[in-house]
Amino acid sequence: MMIILAMALITGVMAFFRAMGWMPGSFALSGDKIGVVHVDGMILDSSRVVDFIRTLEEDNSVKGVLLRVDSPGGAIAPSQEIYAAVKKLNAVKPVVASYGSMAASGGYYCSCPARIIYANSGSITASIGVMAEFVTVADAMEKFGIKPEVLTTGKYKAAGTPLRNLTDAQREQMLDLMHDLHDQFVDHVAEARGMDRARVAAIADGRAVTGRQALSLGLVDRIGTQSDAIAELKRESGIEGRAALVEGPVTKQSFVRELMGALKIDLTSSLHQGWTFFYK
Repeated sequence: MMIILAMALITGVMAFFRAMGWMPGSFALSGDKIGVVHVDGMILDSSRVVDFIRTLEEDNSVKGVLLRVDSPGGAIAPSQEIYAAVKKLNAVKPVVASYGSMAASGGYYCSCPARIIYANSGSITASIGVMAEFVTVADAMEKFGIKPEVLTTGKYKAAGTPLRNLTDAQREQMLDLMHDLHDQFVDHVAEARGMDRARVAAIADGRAVTGRQALSLGLVDRIGTQSDAIAELKRESGIEGRAALVEGPVTKQSFVRELMGALKIDLTSSLHQGWTFFYK
């Protein structure tokens, strides 16, 4: 009964905090804070990252934001949504990007609006380009006497189906679509980096480069670690001394775990899973 009552009390307290608009981290520490946005893995959905960026933008105690990227890229539209959110945030408070092992293709795309970009000399980045791949099994099916029928209302509608080889017209249309997406990528990089578009287009051939090569190409600003990027962000934000780090996006977790995090109980086990705090 005591355990049940305690759990009910904790749940009620967390419900009250949520109703008041408080999040773990918003009341645990006072003073200036630095937001840390993690963009990890394949970029297939942007909602959690964009929502967290918006939260940091609206939090006046967060003076600057570190965008920590470790991603090989992903879908185009989600990368563009993160790009737009980072660009908007950087207009309000400084954003410094820091690259881990990889910030390629969509990983580079979404982070290039940052005010300053740090990469390790061995980080893999750039890979500016668009790729589409699919498999057709029409010829193999014919060998087994299987003849599929694909009905469409237009000659382009079934482009990419595995049951039919691309026609010349479909291939041309798909390449035209990809070139437009590629042009958008180049336009955004040139705009965000303040580079001549022709200069970006010249290296936008899908090549991946190291952080050191990216520096010479003008795609990043500094060679350095995440600690170097945080130190630079503190200078850009006018923060002296210690600052709390607010990391996210928040992974959905129980009220009990959120309360434990807010009270700084077993915080080390929740790193990258929610709002975690430590000092630099």
